[in-house]
Amino acid sequence: MSETAATVLVVDDDEFTAELTGMILESAGYDVVIAIGGMEALEKIAENASIGLILSDMNMPFMDGIQLFAELREQGYSHPFVLLTGEDSTPLKLAHPNMDAIITKDENLQDILPAIVSELLA
Repeated sequence: MSETAATVLVVDDDEFTAELTGMILESAGYDVVIAIGGMEALEKIAENASIGLILSDMNMPFMDGIQLFAELREQGYSHPFVLLTGEDSTPLKLAHPNMDAIITKDENLQDILPAIVSELLA
């Protein structure tokens, strides 16, 4: 990681979950911006050029994580994108091999998430 902390956008429709995820990343040294849902995420990205990675929940109303990923890529946004899911990630990885990472939300998230973010921002 560079001398200045990378900014990670955490996208989730549940504010409590977004805050918890943000705390995991902040404790690993990252700056965190929270967006409640995909539409707010698009606004935050447009407003904040320092965002270097998007971390999005899969299941959200109006725009799910896969739709957010597709919209960002369509707009030319090429920064790393990590999808979080409460389900088995294997089918999603097979269906979306162009996504940078797909992680299952489980008891290992606190250890796995900072490692994957660090690897993608290296």
